[in-house]
Amino acid sequence: MGSVPCFIPDTLPYSIRVLFESSVRNCDGFLVKETDAMNILDWKTKQNHVEVPFCPARVVLQDFTGIPAMVDFAAMREAVRNAGGDPVKVNPACPTDLTVDHSLQIDFSKWPETVLKNQEMEFGRNRERLQFFKWSSKVFENISIIPPETGMAHQVNLEYLSRVVFDVKDFLHPDSVVGTDSHTTMVNGLGILGWGVGGIETEAVMLGMPVTLTLPEVVGCELTGTVSPFATSIDIVLSITKHLRQADVAGKFVEFFGSGVSQLSVADRTTIANMCPEYGAILSFFPVDNVTLKHLKYAGFDKAKLEVMEAYLKAVKLFRSDESSSREPEYSQVVQVSLSSIIPYVSGPKRSQDRVAVNNMKSDFQACLNEKSGVKGFQIAAEKQNDIVPVQYEGNEYKLSHGCVVIAAVISCTNNCNPSVMLAAGLLAKKAVEAGLTVKPYIRTSLSPGSGMVTHYLSSSGVLPYLSKLGFEVVGYGCSTCVGNTAPLPEAIRNAIKQGDIIACGVLSGTKNFEGRLCDCVRANYLASPPLVVAYAIAGTVRIDFDTEPLGTGFNGESIYLRDIWPTRQELHTVEEECVISSMFKELKEKMEKGNKRWNLLEAPESTLFPWDIKSTYIRCPSFFDKLVNMFYVFFPGRKFENAHVLLYLGDSVTTDHISPAGSIARSSAAAKYLTSKGLTPREFNSYGARRGNDAVMTRGTFANIKLLNKFIGKPAPKTIYFPSGQTLDVFEAAELYQKAGIPVIILAGKKYGLGSSRDWAAKGPFLLGVKAVLAESYEKVHRSQLIGIGIAPLQFRPGENPSTLGLTGREQFSIFFPPELSPRMTVEVKTSTGKVFSVIALFENNMEITLYKNGGSLNFVARRFL
Repeated sequence: MGSVPCFIPDTLPYSIRVLFESSVRNCDGFLVKETDAMNILDWKTKQNHVEVPFCPARVVLQDFTGIPAMVDFAAMREAVRNAGGDPVKVNPACPTDLTVDHSLQIDFSKWPETVLKNQEMEFGRNRERLQFFKWSSKVFENISIIPPETGMAHQVNLEYLSRVVFDVKDFLHPDSVVGTDSHTTMVNGLGILGWGVGGIETEAVMLGMPVTLTLPEVVGCELTGTVSPFATSIDIVLSITKHLRQADVAGKFVEFFGSGVSQLSVADRTTIANMCPEYGAILSFFPVDNVTLKHLKYAGFDKAKLEVMEAYLKAVKLFRSDESSSREPEYSQVVQVSLSSIIPYVSGPKRSQDRVAVNNMKSDFQACLNEKSGVKGFQIAAEKQNDIVPVQYEGNEYKLSHGCVVIAAVISCTNNCNPSVMLAAGLLAKKAVEAGLTVKPYIRTSLSPGSGMVTHYLSSSGVLPYLSKLGFEVVGYGCSTCVGNTAPLPEAIRNAIKQGDIIACGVLSGTKNFEGRLCDCVRANYLASPPLVVAYAIAGTVRIDFDTEPLGTGFNGESIYLRDIWPTRQELHTVEEECVISSMFKELKEKMEKGNKRWNLLEAPESTLFPWDIKSTYIRCPSFFDKLVNMFYVFFPGRKFENAHVLLYLGDSVTTDHISPAGSIARSSAAAKYLTSKGLTPREFNSYGARRGNDAVMTRGTFANIKLLNKFIGKPAPKTIYFPSGQTLDVFEAAELYQKAGIPVIILAGKKYGLGSSRDWAAKGPFLLGVKAVLAESYEKVHRSQLIGIGIAPLQFRPGENPSTLGLTGREQFSIFFPPELSPRMTVEVKTSTGKVFSVIALFENNMEITLYKNGGSLNFVARRFL
């Protein structure tokens, strides 16, 4: 019936039990050995000391990271054919699902130019990509393409793809998953072990390779107490994020336990788990319990299936009991969070970890204006802090000032899996409209749910029309504002902001608020719960004290305060019970199975090899794959890598957004010049995310973020210095000259290099620019593994050292010396042209990473299996 390792000790964390079950089931003596299973079983003493393989049950891809993965598979078929192999053999070995419309570009944000028009525009401009996906679905085995106009990857994974327990010909085993998005962790809230890995690593898993990781520490997060009626799940998320950041859980598993866990719905749990990448953990696991089973019942799982699931999970000790007498596992450390202490917060204005209590928002923003430019400050002179810029818009005059809200977006990531916060936004909008409150017309408002299910319950509850009246139209399904795909601000508003040097604000219910991400002229961005997004849109400013200042004036001239329109917890529960029902899940599943008319009618080739169109600016056979196939070693052990110039000298918290932007393509960028040379107009540029299937665009887009702060330049700009001539050039142009001259390049960086969403192009792009190594103080875990997977050495300064302490200017040339044999976390010697000698740590965490690196990366290593 199933794998039943019933000798698992009760003290073993539930997440480690899943790893153990997988190792027992997949033990083949080669990729997974018996010693691996025994090491996992002995987790308490072996954590942090051994590497173990993990074979996930399935893989999830989303469009932006899925397109380069499938392009790589198509290119791999070409390479295998060219090398004399059989291209038909190139197929995913692990079941793989790819969601097409994870990301959404907003063109229309006001009714009636909303969902249908945005979907039509998306389908039109992305026809080449969609045809490629359709071809992939026809020719590759073991892959399922989720058609457009269905929902974003996290939501679809949660509502449709998740099994919790796999049943393969009456053989049961736990569901588990890896995905190309860092927010794959969302399914941890369902008791499914899963996390985001790099696109390169994901492709290896698709081809049957295990994920190799150092047996991690497991941090137990004990939840106690009860939640305040005014605190939403977002407040819980941000509070837990802060606690876990402070506990330094980077590179560790987090597992939740305690009396407070049972008070959280599955929607609450998935919301918390979805923020896992923001506090740096590998995953955040909620074991299956009675709350999970109740949710699955509403989700359409039949009674017999649930009974079998419950019996199996209890038999293999993967079911968490609510009984106080049950023994809790032993953890590496325990972090305690009292739910009773949580109050409403927002995060910003530039980083998700910078939390601000709502009742302190006004004073905190004032402090940001005063503070020196940096991670929070804007350094606005005292005499300019109360400046007002009048602006004419649609025949009326409005006044913009510091703190004015110009973007308010209820978007897909994090929140839309949780009906309570979305319904709270709708009920607040209803009460606001009934009281006579409005939103200023120049504010870019939008509602981009994660799936049609959200629209269903907002509509059936009767609140959707009220959101629409405040400007929050459903613009489509997928990531939009959060990845910089918002509709442009009105020109008059943009001009007023720039001319007055106004610190304008965006408020969104997502997970990313890096400066300049929403719009280049919106410098302050706050993450907030959906009802607070609506509230700040009504107020029109973040410089408001909700306790003492009204949102606006009602029909009768009376002042309306936030407390007057905030829905009670009982109201939310009542509406949720009536609207969040099994029919919504049923409707979504039917939609998945039927597809849509445009997709069904879309024609695509059926040839074994993809017919590449040399004129295409979307899909191109990647040049780096040729390089990888013909490369056996990136660095020959025992050889030195000499006289490299520094391409970029970066500071702390360089994100994957800085390295490989996902949003719009700036008209002055190298990518824009390339597209223009192909006959495209700026309106046809689309976004970097949409063009990830074209290596020529993505290489030119590498380090093209307008907010990139290169210390050589001294101000935000996608520029660097080409040292042989002293010219200041676009990063791509400088890298191109270095490569033509045969000069290798490296990158100097500070702490947390590669923070943010996992992106394979954040590694592929630097590789194509000629980057051989990155020297940083610390790395985001997923990005570090992606660098290794593409053949770039992640080198880390020794504790207490950095470029400044070592007296480095970045203008030197560097030579790096590798010993004859590579080993995990080995010491590597570096010499500079000025005579300095110092040591760094090569961040290979295990032998598998060394093997992949020595073989020129994951793709090269795996491709050889077909030859």
